[in-house]
Amino acid sequence: MSGDRFASGDEGHALFTDLYELTMLQAYWKEDRQQRAVFSLYFRHLPPARNYALACGLDAALSYLEHLRFTEPEIAQLRSLGFFSEEFLEWLRSFRFTGDVYALAEGTPVFPNEPLLEVVAPLPEAQVAESFAMNQIHLQTVLATKASRVALAAQGRTVVDFGMRRMHGTDAALRGVRAFYVGGVHATSNVLGGLMHDIPVAGTMAHSYIQAHESEAEAFRRFSSLYPQTILLVDTYETIEGVRKVVDLARELGDAFQVRGIRLDSGDLAQLAREARKVLDEAGLERLQIFASGDLDEYRIDEIVRSEAPIGAFGVGTRMGVSRDEPSLDLAYKLTEYAGTGRLKTSPGKASLPGRKQVFRIEENGRSVRDLIGRHDEPQPGRPLLEPVMRDGERLPAGRRTLREARERAAEELAKLPSHVRALEPARPAYTVEVSEALQRDAEAVREKVAR
Repeated sequence: MSGDRFASGDEGHALFTDLYELTMLQAYWKEDRQQRAVFSLYFRHLPPARNYALACGLDAALSYLEHLRFTEPEIAQLRSLGFFSEEFLEWLRSFRFTGDVYALAEGTPVFPNEPLLEVVAPLPEAQVAESFAMNQIHLQTVLATKASRVALAAQGRTVVDFGMRRMHGTDAALRGVRAFYVGGVHATSNVLGGLMHDIPVAGTMAHSYIQAHESEAEAFRRFSSLYPQTILLVDTYETIEGVRKVVDLARELGDAFQVRGIRLDSGDLAQLAREARKVLDEAGLERLQIFASGDLDEYRIDEIVRSEAPIGAFGVGTRMGVSRDEPSLDLAYKLTEYAGTGRLKTSPGKASLPGRKQVFRIEENGRSVRDLIGRHDEPQPGRPLLEPVMRDGERLPAGRRTLREARERAAEELAKLPSHVRALEPARPAYTVEVSEALQRDAEAVREKVAR
């Protein structure tokens, strides 16, 4: 089916949904089940190699809800499937999201069973939000979490996103740019993503440029004449010989030499950096930075930093771009209340908590020590994390926070976590998340009711 028959962007994704969302929508309409519902979006467990997740993707979810419409071409496509009555399709013409949303601010560390967002709306409206919200919050939360670990491992050194070429499609690469920035990455090689989100773009040069010239020295000379403050890639042939050619170029150009650094992209990066640093320093080029790339992730960066290798910046690609070690969260979007009555699942390993909730973060001396999941209306010590971000289908100020505010929040909130929770190795003990007595009583009462 031709892609140009469908709109693009968050405002044109009404059909980006699972079929059962729409078949349930028609059933709700036919049964007149349109009273207020509450759905919670959360994950049940952290992956083994994660001590926290970093909430991200709310902006895309809210944009989707703001612009949710079924256009005439989309209604025609639904008609062609043969599942839907003309009366239902007519009802869809005026379908809008009119509900409320409560959410964690982007950049907030989040833990198992804590709602990243809760949707409060007439049942059909809350139901249809599931697929897109899960898709975007899952992707961006996974990638922001990975990026935060990479940035923490770099310990203040510059990190550039090089991941777009092996990421899973255009949408992932463009959304990923944003998520990486929230997580602490400084810039991206993805030009469109950088311009879309007003994030710095950065890049060096490819080995093909070197190979396209008769010699490495000629390639360096020509590229630096066009981009005087560039970073030169020195490992196309023999790395340390490449470094020496940079030194030769510096001598040739004298005061006109403005190259900012060299890039290592293969081999033992730490050892090559030491050897390169020695050659550069002996030539009086102490100001040149060493930039490293090539199959990097938080674990390799941590090793390099701990070895005190003289590397000042990292380009991180595939391993961060697809979150290779932990590419998914068991995200769920579950009905927790309908028509004023708590609802839950009791399935083994998938039990849920009823009603609207609040997450309270208890802090001592400016440090986060534990979280408490409670009813939304119960008083508890600690800082409430879920806040209203949309009311009656329109964003509130908390739902319009900027990308830079999300980035700043991530840095501040991560710094408050216990050091062993921020660490790369599994936290022992894990960060504590408790459920309030009132919410436990509510859950037990609902369980007893549904067991009858």
